[in-house]
Amino acid sequence: MRIVVALGGNAIQQRDDVGTAAEQRASIREACDALANLAREHELIVTHGNGPQVGLLLAQNEAAAPRLPEMPLDVLVAETQGMLGYMIQQELNAAFVRAGVGRQAVSVTTQVVVDASDPAFVRSSKPVGSFLSRAAAAEMRRAGITITEVSGGKWRRTVASPTPIRIVEEGAIAALVQAGAVPIVAGGGGIPVVAEGNGTRGVAAVIDKDRTAALLARTFRAGMLLILTDVDAVEIDGRQYRELGADHAALALANGVFPPGSMGPKIEAAVTARQAGIRVVIANLDKASEAVAGESGTEIT
Repeated sequence: MRIVVALGGNAIQQRDDVGTAAEQRASIREACDALANLAREHELIVTHGNGPQVGLLLAQNEAAAPRLPEMPLDVLVAETQGMLGYMIQQELNAAFVRAGVGRQAVSVTTQVVVDASDPAFVRSSKPVGSFLSRAAAAEMRRAGITITEVSGGKWRRTVASPTPIRIVEEGAIAALVQAGAVPIVAGGGGIPVVAEGNGTRGVAAVIDKDRTAALLARTFRAGMLLILTDVDAVEIDGRQYRELGADHAALALANGVFPPGSMGPKIEAAVTARQAGIRVVIANLDKASEAVAGESGTEIT
């Protein structure tokens, strides 16, 4: 079976981590051991979040200005793709060797086309960066930075998050899958671009990686979308669900049950993929194999 695996940015960088390279590599190594087990029997296409990482680069941009030139947001997304893609590729190939899996992971710098007139460009909604205290959030607001409250009484800065339309490197990714490789693609939702002339132009945004994961699953005709995060199951009103109907999930999403900075985009992507006939499970990173076997996580039905 072909599985699109979506690794959450907060699974790569844990909530209490500072964000050092060593911390992220340790989390990635653990994730890759789980993915190597899946690759024994399944074709994998791996994508990943970048919220904490791109937020750190934004903060570094601001701290260095005006002494050093600031990089635009699409370039920062590309930087995080390169950094995390390199780490995942390196650790996943090592995990394949440890597990005796004869595959090779290949990271692809991936552009994702969005609509220049998407209303998301006038309303920042995508949380990026580390979790903030009330005082830090207030200070950033005074500096003119858009902030939103997320679950757990924390705050994060937000940026524009348009809907993904098309994967620019679709042909190259398909060729890698056909060759038996495990492509690592569209990190951070993909580098946001708009069509221009004979090519593309980057725009200031961060695409939600779960939305792009659903697009990847449809584009490459995956049998399953596996969304791996840091919770064991989807929860509604204190109850964890092993199975959740797509209609029930969509209604709960519309009623604001799922926070926009965490579970909300996952539910939106899961419903979209399920409506396209793709099996979807949201599960804890530590239980990826069990989730595929139907023994863990929440399956959207």
